[in-house]
Amino acid sequence: MTVSVEGEKVMLVPYMRDHVPKYHLWMQNYSLLQATGSEPLTLDEEYHMQLSWTQDPLKHTFIVLDKDLIVGDFLHGDPHVEAMVGDVNIYMNDLDDSRIAEIEIMIAEQNSRRKGLAKETVLLMMAFAVKNFGIYKFRAKIKESNEASRSLFQKLGFAQTSYSEIFNEVSFFFQFYTSSDPLDYLQLLLARLTKSYMGRKV
Repeated sequence: MTVSVEGEKVMLVPYMRDHVPKYHLWMQNYSLLQATGSEPLTLDEEYHMQLSWTQDPLKHTFIVLDKDLIVGDFLHGDPHVEAMVGDVNIYMNDLDDSRIAEIEIMIAEQNSRRKGLAKETVLLMMAFAVKNFGIYKFRAKIKESNEASRSLFQKLGFAQTSYSEIFNEVSFFFQFYTSSDPLDYLQLLLARLTKSYMGRKV
């Protein structure tokens, strides 16, 4: 599925090969590795990882573009590397419940933090997952030291469910109930409708 999702402040675009060098540069940062619980990869390994994301039906990732940084007009299929500030992912690999997804968010560029981009990105990704995959429950696993991310998910209505001393990780959970329309709820939080642009395979 090749879709770009637009919000007020961000544009979510498919993770393309052209994004890999900048993404790889981010992931050489020790603080980001610690915050995301990631292991450093070589550039070649990062290219293989990007390809695997495009081929795995149980995962979906978007690169987050800061709309203030896009040069010229936005074009679906153009990587707009100049505006890359982070990524957002969902994993749909719960064997017992196909309507649950784990969600992750990273705003890697410091100058694009504290602008509300992460909040909007998470809500857009949740709306995308509900609409396209029928997801009604979300999990988030966050390093205990990542106070900003923990605060973000709590503000969005996620409840803390557990803590792993082994991984120093806090788990959060969010569930929509059948009596309410999840997209209406998310749109209220976003205070605007989302727009999607279907395009060619990239």
